[in-house]
Amino acid sequence: MTKEEIVSTAKEAIDAGYMSLVLQSGEDLNYTKEMLGEIVREIKKYKDVAITLSIGERDFEEYEYLIKAGADRFLMKHETADEELYNRFHPHSTFKNRVECLKTLKKLGYQTGSGFMIGLPGQTLETVAKDIMLLKELDVDMAGIGPFIPHELTPLGKDSSGSAFLTVKAVALSRLILKRTHLPATTALGVLNSKYKDKVFFAGANVIMQKVEPHKYRRMYDIYPKEIKNEKSIKEERQDLESYLKSLSLDISSDRGDALIL
Repeated sequence: MTKEEIVSTAKEAIDAGYMSLVLQSGEDLNYTKEMLGEIVREIKKYKDVAITLSIGERDFEEYEYLIKAGADRFLMKHETADEELYNRFHPHSTFKNRVECLKTLKKLGYQTGSGFMIGLPGQTLETVAKDIMLLKELDVDMAGIGPFIPHELTPLGKDSSGSAFLTVKAVALSRLILKRTHLPATTALGVLNSKYKDKVFFAGANVIMQKVEPHKYRRMYDIYPKEIKNEKSIKEERQDLESYLKSLSLDISSDRGDALIL
């Protein structure tokens, strides 16, 4: 997406009622700190919504530049606390560097989000326990816990999906240990099993994310195997989301959802 498309979409999302936006580009270094800084400033000029960056591992200077530009939060999952597993699946990085980046973000004042997958090939229950304790050690403000979903076009395409039931149990245990941390009902859990996505709200989850990028880009976002559904406007999708949450008798916050301080 171009800078203009991102800002325009952000404004449309704000007009639909969103007070918290995530700018997510993965490891795409095409988005320089200067470009990202301009995007953040343009959105903030329109309305003081919370802006989360999810742009992968960068150096200290870039993180510092972007929080000064107005970014509020940063999302970077550690994926697994098993260092051997992490390094095997991330040839471009190391577990030590990922954790160091998370600590740097916290020191700079970002509301920091991390998280992990359930069912990653080679994972054990001991690893899941280590994952939760790492989140506690990092004192994260948000933690996304979702099931591993294999994609047929990847080296792990023939492996089994993670357990939706164990995912909900991990969220419940995390809520007991991480009392102030925001815990989302992750997109992956909804893709794997919509019944358990409903249940996770009653196991400790208090956040939900909704895609708002233009549909022409969503069709290219093939992280999970899925069918293309009817295309609705951002506002219509927001209304559907609110109806879904109300059907579960959940209250919907109208503020930015900043990190809780206990």
